[in-house]
Amino acid sequence: MNLSRREFVQLLGIASASGMLPTNALAARNPASMYDQEKFGNVCLMHITDVHAQLNPIYFREPNVNIGLGNAFGQPPHLVGTKLLDHFKIKPGTIDAHAFTYLGYDQAAKTFGKVGGFAHLSTLVKKVRADRGDGNSLLLDGGDTWQGSATAYWTRGKDMVGACNLLGVDVMTGHWEFTYEDQEVIENIGEFKGDFVAQNIRVKDDVLFDYKFSDFSDFNEDTANAFKPYVIKNVNGVKVAVIGQAFPYTPIANPQRFIPDWTFGINDESMQEVVDQVREQEKPAVVVVISHNGMDVDLKMASRVSGIDVIFGGHTHDGIPQPSVVKNPGGKTLVTNAGSNGKFLGVMDLDVRKGKVEGYRYRLMPVFSNLLEADAEMFRYIEKVRAPYRTQLREKLAVADQTLYRRGNFNGTFDQVICDALREVNDAEISLSPGFRWGTTVLGGQAITFENVMDQTCITYPNTYRREMTGEELKIILEDVADNLFNEDPYYQQGGDMVRAGGIDYTFAPKNKIGERVTELRLDNGKKIEASKKYVVSGWASVNSIPDGKPIWDVCTEYLKDKKTVKIKKMNLPKLVGMKDNPGLADYGKV
Repeated sequence: MNLSRREFVQLLGIASASGMLPTNALAARNPASMYDQEKFGNVCLMHITDVHAQLNPIYFREPNVNIGLGNAFGQPPHLVGTKLLDHFKIKPGTIDAHAFTYLGYDQAAKTFGKVGGFAHLSTLVKKVRADRGDGNSLLLDGGDTWQGSATAYWTRGKDMVGACNLLGVDVMTGHWEFTYEDQEVIENIGEFKGDFVAQNIRVKDDVLFDYKFSDFSDFNEDTANAFKPYVIKNVNGVKVAVIGQAFPYTPIANPQRFIPDWTFGINDESMQEVVDQVREQEKPAVVVVISHNGMDVDLKMASRVSGIDVIFGGHTHDGIPQPSVVKNPGGKTLVTNAGSNGKFLGVMDLDVRKGKVEGYRYRLMPVFSNLLEADAEMFRYIEKVRAPYRTQLREKLAVADQTLYRRGNFNGTFDQVICDALREVNDAEISLSPGFRWGTTVLGGQAITFENVMDQTCITYPNTYRREMTGEELKIILEDVADNLFNEDPYYQQGGDMVRAGGIDYTFAPKNKIGERVTELRLDNGKKIEASKKYVVSGWASVNSIPDGKPIWDVCTEYLKDKKTVKIKKMNLPKLVGMKDNPGLADYGKV
């Protein structure tokens, strides 16, 4: 590769800014070094998950807080920063270090640019398919793809259905896909050209007789499965079974009113039955599960259910460079998780011989939009579906004084902006905002657009509320969410992060039992929160009710336009107890 003097100087600048040697900077500029792989095996399985409707390239900061307790202590996915780099033997200062950690994020993001984008992802998918040969690969989608952007909200997910069809998704399962009305869900799945699978969704007994979607082709009246539990695919002459596991807590974490006829659940006993049935009747050489359990739940399921070769996981947005190998009574299962927002493409090559998997090679490929040409067909599609909304999406509301992000167990800077907006616009002492893990990043100095706000807030139940709560009620809410996150039994975890609480500080002990984790609640002014006293609280995303307040994006828009430049005065982060030396915690309190 011949470089001009100007190009060489530019590379030196990149290297010095990111802490890389010039050779690493060359690798960052050379797509071949990032995306070429030597051939291995005879079956290729690609995996995306938790795209959250991000059609265009975005910025996304990985967490500096992802605490693991009990058996999860010090194990993926509960590693951040240098601990993650050390575990997976990734060199600091490299492009991979930027992809998988928050370290030096602000400067590295400027150096390496945006990630994801369906046009760039499409180019990479086509390259992998071409490298492996026609018919030698499958593209699997773990769900949370049809929700998360303004255009997905306005089109009821249909923009993403079209994008997935164009991308060539072969099989998928779901979670936020079920937060549209049930008829819309059925329509979207009907328009999806791949197979939608979910062994753990069944039609309720009391509506089974006159189930209104009984004419839907995937409904099985005999088993009460709302969707196909699995599908068999022929990949390069190898029979591959793909079983679906949708998010088990959908009717709890999201409004049940959207999907009143269906039950969910982990259902690992029925998973074992499906695996056994598939193995016996279909005789596949490979059995994989596309799951939206969350990685900790997948790890436990892999230890209890035998006969699964690979679990391609999602929901918890963990970008994990290599699979975890889990032992179970029947052998071993590989468990992966492929990050979020279209930032990664998981590529697993399998060596399948004599009817079984003999070996594997895996790489979680970061999708850097500066290193991959945009696929022309996908680019045109994206431009077309976004065209009616472009002016509204690009409206500049304010300027970010610092990098605004969401991800992290306790709070993110964009979450703090939302909490501050709720308190100020709705005249509340305290604000509550859900610990969603989806949401993109805005770099310091950049304009905050209406699209950025929608990336953080666009759900189908966006109304805000303002009401009185007692101090005791506040503590109960915090304790309940904390147990969903830090219960040492993964089957009692529902994913997501702690509810963000604006205007209050508290002490938090993750290792304690429910009811004993949250103490010393105080308002920002230092006054202790009293159990019997009432406080004015504003929040959004109510699951069991429909508040009459303005949508959260209207509240944030009003706040941002008033501020013009957004500078966070105080981050409401709890004081942690008993977390010294936890490898899932780094640079806590630094923003």
